Amino acid sequence: MKYLNEGIIGNKNMLATFTEKGELLRLYFPFKDSKQYINFFHTGVKINDSDLIYLHDDINNVYKQYYDTDTNVLNTEVTNTYFNLKIVQTDYMLMKENLLVKKYVFLNEGKIDLNTKFYIHSELLSDNNNFVGCKIIDGGMLQYAHDFAVSTFAKGNDISGHQINGSKDTIKRGDIYDKDYIGMSKDSSVCYDIGNIKPNEKKLLEICILIDENKNVSEMETEVNRIKKIDLNKEYNDTKAYWRKYVKAHNGLNLKEPKNSYEEKIYEIYKRSILLFPLLTNQDTGGVIAAAEVDENFTNCGRYAYCWPRDAVFITKALDILNMEKETEKFYKVFCKKTQSKNGMWEQRFFTDGKLAPCWGYQVDETASVVYGVYEHYKHSKSEKFLKDNLHMCEKAVDFLKRYVEDWLNVKAIDEKDKDIVKEEMEQSLSNQNVEHKYHVSYDLWEMNEGIHLYSLASIYSAFDCMEKIYKVLGKSVSEFENNRLKEEKVSKNIKQIEKLQVEIKKYINENMYDEEKNSYVRNTNDRKMDISILGAITPFNVFKPKENKVRNTIERINLTLRTYTGGYQRFEQDHYMNGNPWAIANLWMTLYYLETGENKKAKESFDFVVKTAGKHYLLGEQISNETLKPNWVIGLGWSHAMFIIVLEKLYGKNQLK
Repeated sequence: MKYLNEGIIGNKNMLATFTEKGELLRLYFPFKDSKQYINFFHTGVKINDSDLIYLHDDINNVYKQYYDTDTNVLNTEVTNTYFNLKIVQTDYMLMKENLLVKKYVFLNEGKIDLNTKFYIHSELLSDNNNFVGCKIIDGGMLQYAHDFAVSTFAKGNDISGHQINGSKDTIKRGDIYDKDYIGMSKDSSVCYDIGNIKPNEKKLLEICILIDENKNVSEMETEVNRIKKIDLNKEYNDTKAYWRKYVKAHNGLNLKEPKNSYEEKIYEIYKRSILLFPLLTNQDTGGVIAAAEVDENFTNCGRYAYCWPRDAVFITKALDILNMEKETEKFYKVFCKKTQSKNGMWEQRFFTDGKLAPCWGYQVDETASVVYGVYEHYKHSKSEKFLKDNLHMCEKAVDFLKRYVEDWLNVKAIDEKDKDIVKEEMEQSLSNQNVEHKYHVSYDLWEMNEGIHLYSLASIYSAFDCMEKIYKVLGKSVSEFENNRLKEEKVSKNIKQIEKLQVEIKKYINENMYDEEKNSYVRNTNDRKMDISILGAITPFNVFKPKENKVRNTIERINLTLRTYTGGYQRFEQDHYMNGNPWAIANLWMTLYYLETGENKKAKESFDFVVKTAGKHYLLGEQISNETLKPNWVIGLGWSHAMFIIVLEKLYGKNQLK
């Protein structure tokens, strides 16, 4: 199983990922989360009388990989030291076509002629309900199932051989042959004769991978012929120009050119963040996947290529900083409205087109985060129209959260006249552990423990606070509440209820989630462990002030229990997920806290750990290995990049690196 997506490219509808050796791992269309077509896509060369030399795996190959500056165009240099053949593989996607182009430049750096043939062996994912077959076409092959077609072909080159059935038995020898032009194999191979490459001579091969629905044969053949007429050199330059213009347009912090290597690395992570976010986003709905998929078979996790409302809320905050306000508004006005349940809540995660994704439980912070996010975007945009458009959605969510808090904390959001009755009810029921609850118990932020969690309560507290602020903003708007007595009464009642529940939430946290023996807040009422998410009560949810004594005590405890010898922070005590490494967001969370308290030296120490452990292409991982100080699991995690941008804004402001 290949987990690490070292390189990521894409366009509006497609997403592709690669290993550090240039192997195509995954290819998604028409959304960034569905569907994935590639089981494997192997390329190789046969030189003179050799066996097949795989580009992605040969003992004599030396690799170098890099993006064209400020683009999503990925280059992988493969130098075979035995034959002194250098192959530069350039992968990019056209901005207006569902097309992945793989450009290969062959350079003979040796002293003898190299008779070279290039092979592609491709296997698509196939099952009984969508069986894959293959048809040889001019210049390549068409692999297809009932609802899709993947055409792989060369521009300007005919195939010199092919094999539809049994390629796995013969491809390693570079000996493929098949009399049939059509067959029922899910893996097939084609060969291109590059010819004799003399010393210092260059030759070019351009391979196109076109994805579409399975149409009738003539339509597909016509489409392939149309693509062959495209000027790919122009498209290559246009693609680079598009992304460079995109980076400039979304330099929301107005960062200037760096002055030293430290600033340069920060600047490169910043720009790679700008380039990553559109690759994770559904342009039609605004839904954002957590990351390009890494684990389709659930071997280590529940998969990543879904949209968690909570993750997306943090990402949209970063999008606002980067002048991507339209994408943020689309997330709330399209995706969130489309995915909200009738009772006002949001489930754990969704496909980016708004359909419900596989879930395994409920997380109440998903719902609370959306209300928080709506107000955060208003603070950035100052658009009362945006608040009006999302008012009903937020009210439904807050109504659900009120019922949830009443159920799980055994309190009532009531009018003042009922105060004495409810006080009596509270005293009788607060300690009752056998109460039957109407609502499902919530998982924590990390989706591992069910119960009552400090982070979850803090997110609800903030949602209530944001709802009250939304009312105050819209209360100033003549068109919204004036001359609408019933609406005014409803709003007034709602504000009283949420203010009361805020008091009860804070009281509950202080009475049940501050451990006097540890002299610290703890993450829940069950295992009472230290957890970096406790910081959520300070930033961003503002339940407590950053310099309160109990908060200070908690920070000291976090540093004693969660900080590793490398300076990285784990999520929580005894975290064993993927060996329990530090997480980028944990360090960035600590950075945000220290910036709140004005402890800039400590903030920089925590921030520097993230900077120095970024991946080779300046992509941030979910986790960092303490041993290698490199990302060792999900690479290009949207939440990590979002937190980086949020921290960067606070650290440097909208001017330049200092």
